[in-house]
Amino acid sequence: MKITTAVARRGQATAPQEGKVTLEHVAQEAGVSPSTVSRILNGTAVVSDDKRAAVDAAIARLGFVPNPVARGLAGGRTLSVGVVTQAIDSPFYGGALRGIEDTLSGAGYSPLFVSGHWNAAHEARSIETLRARRVDGIIVLSCRLGDSALAVHAQSLPVVVTGRGVGGAGICALNFDNFEGGRLATEHLLALGHRRIAFIAGDSRHPDARERQRGYRAALQAAGLAYDPALVVPGQFFEESGYAAAERLVQGGAPFTAVFAANDQMAFGAALALHRHGRRVPDDVSLVGFDDLAAARYTVPPLSTIHHPIYELGQAAATAMLQLLSGATPTAALPPPRLIARESSRPLPG
Repeated sequence: MKITTAVARRGQATAPQEGKVTLEHVAQEAGVSPSTVSRILNGTAVVSDDKRAAVDAAIARLGFVPNPVARGLAGGRTLSVGVVTQAIDSPFYGGALRGIEDTLSGAGYSPLFVSGHWNAAHEARSIETLRARRVDGIIVLSCRLGDSALAVHAQSLPVVVTGRGVGGAGICALNFDNFEGGRLATEHLLALGHRRIAFIAGDSRHPDARERQRGYRAALQAAGLAYDPALVVPGQFFEESGYAAAERLVQGGAPFTAVFAANDQMAFGAALALHRHGRRVPDDVSLVGFDDLAAARYTVPPLSTIHHPIYELGQAAATAMLQLLSGATPTAALPPPRLIARESSRPLPG
């Protein structure tokens, strides 16, 4: 009489029902226990090369796709990182999000993106939403939340924040040198002979904006030039605010030969306003931005700007998070700002 065993021999695993391949099927195919397969997938197994190769071969033959959430929960993690940006559609933050995604995915983590919309209450709700999803850590790309609120979150899970300097256990801050960037932009225009340099400021509630304006003022002071409030107009970091600011400068009547906008998006808007008032860039007005967005090199004329390493910012934030998750002290850092001189700025005609 032929006897059929309940468990198939190695290499002859029973066909998965309804096409669903499970960890148990892989174990049966490889001739090892399910716990061994689980430990190999989680990277915690100490097994022979033969066993590891057998599991890899079984996964390939069966087309098994590990469930990252289940794998993470088995090790006490979800293998996900929450990311609070300010605007998903921002050309600035988009580059940072790509840097975060590329770095995290290479380490087996998935990012969950939410927007804070430059509102502290909204940012707080976004963080709570991410915590409810049991993320392993949170990256905050600039925010209005106070340092104390971030420190509270860092007591229970790692936090990486950009755009400010804050310390404490479980938290890493990555701060770009916006003061130096503002100084470099203004010095560039001064070196070209300009003395009447207008400044389109960013949102004064944001430390990046305040530091860029401080760099502008420091460069003027170093050149022996007085700060003229008539040449400084507020903006909100969006194109339309740059357009409105340039309109105010032209209509205000104070003479100027150059404009430093606190970010590229406002510089784009300012360029359009100047064009509509018959002022040519750079023949009549030199123009400098900040950030070096991808579009800056394709404007007419291409925009002189301060290079803000946007993609690298995302990479550094994700790297710092991975270091925190591994129990290491973060060593990620941002490169210094540098001037990118293009055709939108030129020497003042003598």
